[in-house]
Amino acid sequence: MQRSINDFFRSRRGIIAVGAIIGILGPTLQKLGNPPNMGICVACFERDITGALGLHRAATVQYLRPEIFGFVLGSLIAALLFREFKARGGSAPIIRFILGFFGMIGSLVFLGCPWRAWFRLAGGDINGLIGLIGLTTGILIGIVFLKKGYSLGRSNKTHAAAGYVFPLIMAALLLLAIFRPTFGPENSGPIFSSESGPGSKHAPLLISLAFGLLIGFLAQRTRFCTVGAVRDIVLLKDFHLGSGILSLGISAFLMNLIYGQFHPGFQGMPIAHSNVIWNLLGMILAGLAYCLAGGCPGRQLFLSGEGDTDAGIFVLGMITGAAFAHNFGLAGSPDSVVDGVLKIGGISSNGMIMVGIGLLVCVLIGLTMREKVQ
Repeated sequence: MQRSINDFFRSRRGIIAVGAIIGILGPTLQKLGNPPNMGICVACFERDITGALGLHRAATVQYLRPEIFGFVLGSLIAALLFREFKARGGSAPIIRFILGFFGMIGSLVFLGCPWRAWFRLAGGDINGLIGLIGLTTGILIGIVFLKKGYSLGRSNKTHAAAGYVFPLIMAALLLLAIFRPTFGPENSGPIFSSESGPGSKHAPLLISLAFGLLIGFLAQRTRFCTVGAVRDIVLLKDFHLGSGILSLGISAFLMNLIYGQFHPGFQGMPIAHSNVIWNLLGMILAGLAYCLAGGCPGRQLFLSGEGDTDAGIFVLGMITGAAFAHNFGLAGSPDSVVDGVLKIGGISSNGMIMVGIGLLVCVLIGLTMREKVQ
């Protein structure tokens, strides 16, 4: 029985089915209360968690997102059931932290991770296409380094307890989200929760958690990854993962049509800006960082659930990047309507400088972390 299940998840039908399920669940979460043209965004949700813990104080983006905890715990459950939980680490953890940091910076300049780029496009936001072009460009740059021998080295087997640390952190945060304890006088400290803006928009907690657990379980079984899809197509001419990503996009588009959530446009789209240059450059940075780290933000969460401590370090780097992005004014600002006039959003000069620094750092990592090609 277990073998037949494994065979299904490894098949083309399996990855297409999982992509379709994720594409259905994203718009459904949006329908149930999650932010528009988002449904699921790993970078945005980690940013909201960062704010809920008080690591940044942008009041509109603070909420303990149960989907993220579900991704990790669902992956953990799948790994344990199928005997794939393997505690491991030691593959250039500090470099992975830096890549996670700049991957988050790039995503928040664009205002979305690779998953949200697809969900934005499926909702009619043409800027999602710009983001996907930037993402692909960044991945292609990363592939050049891979061909030149780039490697972060092998991870090594470690104590099982180490592999459980990150899932236990996610479980602890989930308990905080469920029981909502108060800290500090007059609830003046974390856990924070937005009263307006994207952080105030969320589906019911138990539904979000259930969807997250399901996605985490299925993605762990299929190795679902947006960045890996492009990498495999270019390096191996393998369209296996790519078929799952395409399935996600198509099913999300159809669900948005069914829910009446498809609204095509370019300017003034929900939680998005239409500055083409910085949408493009932000996602080039994100794509390059994610490629060098070996997977998209979602994939890093799934890996951390199956015992990969290096992936956990990458996620902590993303959380740190989210704190810096909002504390130092680096994140993108969405288009807005002021006195009846559309004001185009974008990023600050600080954000522009940080994108440049991020690209430089990632290129240097790609050039220096190389093994001799035999």
